[in-house]
Amino acid sequence: MRTKQQTGSVGERLTEYYLTKSGYRIRERNWRIRGGEIDLIAEKDGIIAFVEVKTRTMSDPEGGAYAVTPAKQRLCIRAAREYIFKNGVTLQPRFDVAEVIVNGGRAVRFNYYDNAFYGDDGVI
Repeated sequence: MRTKQQTGSVGERLTEYYLTKSGYRIRERNWRIRGGEIDLIAEKDGIIAFVEVKTRTMSDPEGGAYAVTPAKQRLCIRAAREYIFKNGVTLQPRFDVAEVIVNGGRAVRFNYYDNAFYGDDGVI
């Protein structure tokens, strides 16, 4: 049986592969602040994507995208604001969600949602 961390790692690696193959440059992996984390930060064509990866097993009753609750969105937005401030980022921010379903340690379904949610009033 795999741990949650091992299952999550499968999803993050697949999402990173997808982003790289789609022309993104990965800036950060598991970027943390007190009280929050962003799984992947990637950039492409003037956009900086803050990506939340949700990996679930086939036995989970609902998909991972549903786990990105308003509270989780607020944590991601707060972390993104801090990242932008600390790094002097001038790119257009975007919040994406990757949903990965695994079975036996292998990904069996992958969904990627651009602009899955927005910051306050549509801006970061």
